Amino acid sequence: MERKVKYLTTMVEQHKRGEENGIYAVCSAHPLVLEAAIRFAHTHSTPLLIEATSNQVDQFGGYTGMTPADFRRMVSQLADSLGFPPSQLILGGDHLGPNRWQMQPASEAMGHAEDLIKSYVAAGFKKIHLDCSMACKGDPVPLTDAIVAERAARLAKVAEETCREHFAVSDLVYVIGTEVPVPGGAHEKLEALAVTTPDAARTTLEAHRHAFAKLGLDSIWPRIIGLVVQPGVEFDHTQVVDYQPQKSAALSAMVENFDTLVFEAHSTDYQTPQALRQLVKDHFAILKVGPALTFALREALFSLATIEEELLPIKASSGLRHALESAMLDRPEYWESHYHGDGHARRLARSYSYSDRVRYYWPDKQIDDALNRLVRNLAEEPLPLPLISQYLPLQYAKVRTGDLEATPHELIIDHVQDILRQYHSACQVAGCYYA
Repeated sequence: MERKVKYLTTMVEQHKRGEENGIYAVCSAHPLVLEAAIRFAHTHSTPLLIEATSNQVDQFGGYTGMTPADFRRMVSQLADSLGFPPSQLILGGDHLGPNRWQMQPASEAMGHAEDLIKSYVAAGFKKIHLDCSMACKGDPVPLTDAIVAERAARLAKVAEETCREHFAVSDLVYVIGTEVPVPGGAHEKLEALAVTTPDAARTTLEAHRHAFAKLGLDSIWPRIIGLVVQPGVEFDHTQVVDYQPQKSAALSAMVENFDTLVFEAHSTDYQTPQALRQLVKDHFAILKVGPALTFALREALFSLATIEEELLPIKASSGLRHALESAMLDRPEYWESHYHGDGHARRLARSYSYSDRVRYYWPDKQIDDALNRLVRNLAEEPLPLPLISQYLPLQYAKVRTGDLEATPHELIIDHVQDILRQYHSACQVAGCYYA
């Protein structure tokens, strides 16, 4: 088994021994977020788990325009340029299944899903989240556990065959199950959030175990390291449902009966540092973070854009915020079904919502050009300390102590790393990952 996969299985082994350790997964394709994550992991000498999602990266390009091979190439080249050891970089695929093709009949959607799995595994992704929970055209709603598990097992068989074909060995690790609400934050205003019951979690596991056995996949069960459940954490556009340990106590106790399994918690973005640490202690040992990182990126860029407006005439400025708003209005498909209310409410949501639909627009060339111009404009002269204090106060404190350079690029990276520090602190236990 490759060393990078060993990090994940060892993490689980250590956690099951009572180490209270975990690992976080960076779910983003933005180069600045990825640079921040790689540099942070390099500084702290930890492995780094980076995941691409099925709508973000697929065999046709996804919304980023990247195939899994493209994504791996981009991340690997960035890691190499930053001196990060390839053996410590782990790539994962999130919500891999028929998600992108739900409007097609299941036979067609699952055919695409098989090709999706092949493309991820062939590109060297080692952590595979099998998620066939979504109903396709003509399916019963909701799907039964048996149907979900049978489809997941079908994809696992494809994954195993592809891995052996390309790498001679089968060394993948798997996560099964899905969270409620849907990936990426709730679409509607949150009223109540039900924690997964222990019985529901056991039913999911047993359905998958049976389906895997039917396809002769019993041997991979120890490599199913994670079950996605709902621990009672979520966010919508303006609020966060905070983790309440007492509500998931029975669920947490249930997983203690499985020697090679921990929970994977999605939508942990915006949880407090204390809540993140408690989640790991309660066996939600794989923490996914995505929108919170691009939200922090957006915060840093908006702050710098405001500083730019203070320093430069309008004609010389990057116009980043205008470019972003124009792109979102011209192509509203990524936000219009999510944001509701009058024009003012939707305008605020486009820029500031926790669900951060902004992240779908960063690959736009005009926006990327404006971002690069912003950084160039502010790199030409030293940034006034009072303006850094006003708009990036946490970074200002580090600049004053000499721990951070007052350049736009470094201010951006450090602001994103403020989120990573919380996850690192929640997951890290001295000596773990390297047993």
